[in-house]
Amino acid sequence: MFSASAAQAWDFTPSPICTLFHQGEEMSVSVTFDPSNSEYAINLSREAGWPDADVFQIRFEGARRLTISTNRHVINQADTRTLTVTDRGFGNVLNGIKFNARAVAVLGDVEVPVSLDGAAPAVDAFRTCPTDQMAVGPRPSANIALPS
Repeated sequence: MFSASAAQAWDFTPSPICTLFHQGEEMSVSVTFDPSNSEYAINLSREAGWPDADVFQIRFEGARRLTISTNRHVINQADTRTLTVTDRGFGNVLNGIKFNARAVAVLGDVEVPVSLDGAAPAVDAFRTCPTDQMAVGPRPSANIALPS
């Protein structure tokens, strides 16, 4: 049997790139890591879209409160439903998701909460995501020498 809380779970998948995903009541959250360019991204999507504002914040509420601010967020002007932030390091974001109860995305006068309940196992899986998941064909066995 599936419960209503199962639909609200945090999920992890290693392919085609490492992805942490959650569909909240008001917003979906996906965190990705692309090993081809060593870049992390967080995508926050909501039907009502995002306003134009200079600074984006994500506020983590719970045991390890933290607020992260940036002016490097991107919103596609043709489709304002998704806000994206990219960076080469996401330790604070992953810790915020893992160790807190709730995150609140803040842009201009819009504040959108999302539950972080049950996120810790998915964050742990995301952090140990293999970077060779895009390889085609069988993986070499330990007794096969690889070219250097």
